[in-house]
Amino acid sequence: MARQAVPRPSKSKRETPRRPATVRPKFTWGGRQWELAGVLLGALALFTVVALFRLTPGRLSDGWADLLRRLFGWGAFIVPLVLGALGVQVYRHGQSGEGEIDWLTVVGVEVAFCGLLTTLHALALWADPWQLLNAGGGGGVVGWGLATLVANAVAPGSLGRVFTGLVFLLVTLVGVWMAFRVQMAQLAVRWSGLQLPVMGRAQQLPLPEPDPKPVEKPREPKPKKAKPANVDVKIVTAQEKKSKAPKRDRHLPPLDLLAAENVAVLEEDEIKRKAALIEETLRQFGLVGKVIEISPGPAVTQFGLEPGYIERPGPDGTVRLQKVRVGQIASLHNDLSLALAASPLRIEAPVPGKSIVGIEVPNEGRSIVSLRGILESPSFRKLVGKPLAVALGRDVAGGAVSADLATMPHLLIAGTTGSGKSVCINAIITCLVMSNQPEDLKLVMIDPKMVELVRWNGLPHLYGKVETDLDRIVGVLRWVTREMDSRYKKFAEAGSRNLADYNEKTAERGEEKMPYLVVLVDELADLMMMAPVEVEKTICRLAQMARATGIHLVLATQRPSTDVVTGLIKANFPARISFGVASSVDSRVILDSVGAESLLGKGDMLYLASDSGHTVRLQGCFVSDREMESIVQFWKDKMEEETPEEAPWEQALATLAESGGGESNGGSSDEEDDEELLRQAIGLVKRQKGASASMLQRKMRIGYPKAARIIDQMEEMGIIGPPEAAGRLREVLVGPEDEAEL
Repeated sequence: MARQAVPRPSKSKRETPRRPATVRPKFTWGGRQWELAGVLLGALALFTVVALFRLTPGRLSDGWADLLRRLFGWGAFIVPLVLGALGVQVYRHGQSGEGEIDWLTVVGVEVAFCGLLTTLHALALWADPWQLLNAGGGGGVVGWGLATLVANAVAPGSLGRVFTGLVFLLVTLVGVWMAFRVQMAQLAVRWSGLQLPVMGRAQQLPLPEPDPKPVEKPREPKPKKAKPANVDVKIVTAQEKKSKAPKRDRHLPPLDLLAAENVAVLEEDEIKRKAALIEETLRQFGLVGKVIEISPGPAVTQFGLEPGYIERPGPDGTVRLQKVRVGQIASLHNDLSLALAASPLRIEAPVPGKSIVGIEVPNEGRSIVSLRGILESPSFRKLVGKPLAVALGRDVAGGAVSADLATMPHLLIAGTTGSGKSVCINAIITCLVMSNQPEDLKLVMIDPKMVELVRWNGLPHLYGKVETDLDRIVGVLRWVTREMDSRYKKFAEAGSRNLADYNEKTAERGEEKMPYLVVLVDELADLMMMAPVEVEKTICRLAQMARATGIHLVLATQRPSTDVVTGLIKANFPARISFGVASSVDSRVILDSVGAESLLGKGDMLYLASDSGHTVRLQGCFVSDREMESIVQFWKDKMEEETPEEAPWEQALATLAESGGGESNGGSSDEEDDEELLRQAIGLVKRQKGASASMLQRKMRIGYPKAARIIDQMEEMGIIGPPEAAGRLREVLVGPEDEAEL
């Protein structure tokens, strides 16, 4: 309606305001420089003709002619033709300032020229090749060199020269095809009035305007219901350099334990059809935009839309061009979802680092991102040597994304049930245990849900077992706090600033190094409901101070509300991951921005790095139960001990239970029962050839306080030795022959 009210200017007046919207190609030279280069090439071609035909003899012209005859032989007479054609093309390019130099044509001319020189020299069987070269005939030095090299490699004599001539004749034809097929196709387009793609790129040529003819009936505008045509657009994919994978430590699990990656290939025609449909939908609402790049990812495809210009009437009656606002495109969220039949659809306006609006459309078929594919990618190889490197997933262009947990330094994960939180935690654990020995890394796992992390029980990196009892979890967090304080005291005594510095000094003294400690909590909401003040206080203190001691936290929750993810917790967790959430309010709580409510689930996530102000959409890694079981079994087979390491917080929890007046798992206080238990324990440690409180707990079904007292009694009696380093079984000092003396 607005356009009908404004008088349409003439064609010449409409073209004037459109010129600022035309973007000239960015060349190093301007148009004047190209024109000057074309004139110089033409002059050089004319000088070459004068020199070759000896029209004006002179020292310079004769020397130039002798050089060309020496290099190219009979082919020297083709040089001025090539220089003249090239000069014309360069001059026309400088005048128009449009298009790109067709390097395929340049390469084709070079291939055809070299092939022709070699053919001329090889098929000149009536003369000796060397004499022909000295006479300035054949193919010159170029033709003689190629012909002699190939002919001697094939067969001596005339047979080899004939074979070489036929081969390079074929090379010449290929070069001619490479050089002139584009021009021939353009002529065919101009004659037929059609527009055909050439070499994978649409070559648009101006078509002759048809003669105006009277129309019997006025054409009424009708909405286009036909299938939109494909558009000429750049498809951007992650270019990962495939190189030989570095050799892994033979003491670490091999990558063969993980499943290989199987990437689904999207149809290019379908992607371009959706790009045309996006442009057509915007056009129906009076907006102009062009999809200039497409990034197909494992879960979504991002269409990079460049806003265009629309005509607006000015105060003086002229038509002016106005840039389409980004907010206008973002407001068409639901209309684009309807047109593409894709929901949920997410619009990133604008894409960070680019002058485009990203429209992320879900793929019809989703690819599963395997952990092995990320571990073999160049992104993860850059982090080789960093013990806390973790693989996160692939972005919308299919590029692998990895991060270092030590630089985060803590990670907060949120998302609804089934969105992929537990799988993400399992992928992080898998990365850590695939890259570290048990003496270099220790894990503390807390799983109030009792079903997600328990499969890691038995892993030598794990302190004790996965904690599932809510009454014990607060005590475990308190132990982590005391461990942090203890490490700081050791750092102060050694004069070290952080864990890496401390381990370097202990290695010089030949002492055991201090391992990294990663605490993983699968459900924070349950802990906050049980003891909100104590849990928040402990977590905030660890998050603020534990980085230098090598202690890092990974927290996950399915309820990212303000009473769970408090302001103090958010302030100390700059690195965050959000899977699909129920509402935009939850998205703001975890990411301080909207967008997570539009995620697809099943690993689709937004990652906010600690050193970045914007989120990145990723498809998280998937680790199956079989892969986790294989890794746990690998480490179990590497272990020499029969029992896992005892949790260091057990003694503190036992002391707390005793102060409350009872055993954690029951037991008898009768002296006769104590003597019987002691006798059974002595026989057990002799058979096992080792002793520990956790072993007595499991074998004799007694509580930890009772087992710890029995261990102390056996040590006082001289039956077992003192505690070993790293929680290993104590040595048994008596044999079966000493049983009578006891």
